[in-house]
Amino acid sequence: MGNKSNANLQNRSARFCKTFPAGYYMTQMTKPQRIFAGQSVRALRERHGMKQAEMAQALAISVSYLSQIENDDRPLTAPILATLTRRFGMARDDIGGESSDARAEALMRAASDPIFADPLDEALASRAVRQLPHLAERFVALHRAYRHAGERLQMLDEALGAGTESAARLPWEEVRDWFHDAGNYIDKLDRAGEDLALRLATGAPSPGTAALERFACDHLGLGVADGDGRALRMIDRDCLVLDSAQPAETRRFQLAHQIVAQALEREIAEVVAGSGLSTQAARELLAVGLANYTAGALLMPYAAFRAAALEERHDIDRLTRRFAVSFEQACHRLSTLQRPDLRGLPFFFCRVDMAGNITKRHSATRLQFARFGGACPLWIVHEAVAIPDRILTQLAEMPDGVRYVSMAKGLVKPSGSFARPPRRYAVALGCEAEHAASFIYADGLDLAARTSATPIGTSCRICPRENCDQRAFPPGDRAIVVDRDRRGVVPYRIA
Repeated sequence: MGNKSNANLQNRSARFCKTFPAGYYMTQMTKPQRIFAGQSVRALRERHGMKQAEMAQALAISVSYLSQIENDDRPLTAPILATLTRRFGMARDDIGGESSDARAEALMRAASDPIFADPLDEALASRAVRQLPHLAERFVALHRAYRHAGERLQMLDEALGAGTESAARLPWEEVRDWFHDAGNYIDKLDRAGEDLALRLATGAPSPGTAALERFACDHLGLGVADGDGRALRMIDRDCLVLDSAQPAETRRFQLAHQIVAQALEREIAEVVAGSGLSTQAARELLAVGLANYTAGALLMPYAAFRAAALEERHDIDRLTRRFAVSFEQACHRLSTLQRPDLRGLPFFFCRVDMAGNITKRHSATRLQFARFGGACPLWIVHEAVAIPDRILTQLAEMPDGVRYVSMAKGLVKPSGSFARPPRRYAVALGCEAEHAASFIYADGLDLAARTSATPIGTSCRICPRENCDQRAFPPGDRAIVVDRDRRGVVPYRIA
């Protein structure tokens, strides 16, 4: 019985090996993915003014075969793809396939919006980009338009609330929105600042004050002296005068600002020239903002700062000591780590003054800030303004269901004189809850409990929450019902 079973097994193995020869599975594992690019091929043919018969002849295939390709009934083979690339200049990334990781990532990001019931599986996203690249692109574009429309609604509503028309933005608003549209990352200047840091740092994580002063003297002809508080930074003949009442981190940043403003003047001017800003005042403000941005890149070089941030789990206090920068400077730099080939954690960052005005803001997350006026009063940053030098943490949930872990700290900038009150404000930094493991400030927060998140919004006028005790205004797109015989926290109900 045993011999007969062994013989049957050997016969089956022989038939299997004949049907599936050695190397079959390795071939299957390494077999290139099928690429459906019918619309791209059709557009290419029409762009060259060719009929199907003419292109079919050029590709050495039949007209019916080409028709099937253009209708996405058949994929492109390697020889056809090579001919399209060689003879017609078709770029591989124009048709999806293995070089479309960015498209698949964009599709997954769009499909993970809480408006959809379930997120898109990675394999399904890759298959969609590979087989229906143009449909995937349209889906991403449609979602981008949807998000943009929401932002425009928010911008219009808050502009009306502030008595300002969006068509007549002030210069600082133009510059603020320019940085927002640029993703708060300017590659040319970031790399230039990093290169300069490598020249000056001599093995340290960041260039020291002495090295910066030597560079200013040797290359820019600038001496450095203490000032009496008339300005944080001022050029007096061939001397850079820095306010002696400011902390060492502030003085060092102002020194770095002046260095990059002069050493990288041409690079900054090129970015300003291509900005499209409408007024000279806006362009001048942008030049100042770009010098500040590049100063941050000089003091916190991209690759070194990103690596340190990941190592320290984005512990701001440890990063400030390692790079000799201020708390606010480190927070702001973390929000700029969006280099395409070396991204950092996607953060939002803002600075809020005592009146609740957002004076700095950027978001690499789905959270968007109020463009005018203040933010949601339930957000922890408002409490932090009143409690300087304490770090507060919060798990918050926006109306779209996305949860965010944030930290906020109140800061006080000295004025150097009893006659001038110090500047008081708070900074906030946060990320989506899915990144909590890499964000030290999420430790100790209950991320799983359904009721553990504080329900916040962007602005009362566009917040849909019906039962909010902190609501200042009713939502602009909903009617209200007033019952004179019943009073809640607010004197109306949202219909």
